[in-house]
Amino acid sequence: MRLLIAAVGKLKQGPERDLFAHYFGRAETAGRKLHLSPLSVVEIAESKAATAGLRMKAEADALLAKIPSSHRLICLDRGGEALTSEAFAGLLAKMRDGGQLGLAFLIGGADGLSPEAQAAKTVSLGPLTLPHGLARVVLAEQLYRAATILAGHPYHRG
Repeated sequence: MRLLIAAVGKLKQGPERDLFAHYFGRAETAGRKLHLSPLSVVEIAESKAATAGLRMKAEADALLAKIPSSHRLICLDRGGEALTSEAFAGLLAKMRDGGQLGLAFLIGGADGLSPEAQAAKTVSLGPLTLPHGLARVVLAEQLYRAATILAGHPYHRG
């Protein structure tokens, strides 16, 4: 099953980008053996629209245009369902084993995600508001952690 991280905003050089690359690479490598690959990233520029509603719509439209029709959407939003790492791994396994060809994880911009991004599931990384770069780091680490949980690797000791 292909995995795609689709995010508003571009990661600039620095610690967030380095940490994202570290966990992204680990998730990609660990996921290959579990049929959770390839893992890819799509970034779109933040909208310059005048209002939050227009920005969210423009960003959702741009994100959705980059996602293959074979992918189910999982939106990341602090109001979504809070999953344990084990439950997140189980969700990935269930979708993979159910024949899903791909999953796209959507990370919105500063104003959040538009309701137009109709998701199969909305997941929370926690009740705190995270900047998009940090949300990507946390997601990449959780994808890696999910792969280690599914593989029975000792990385996750939760």
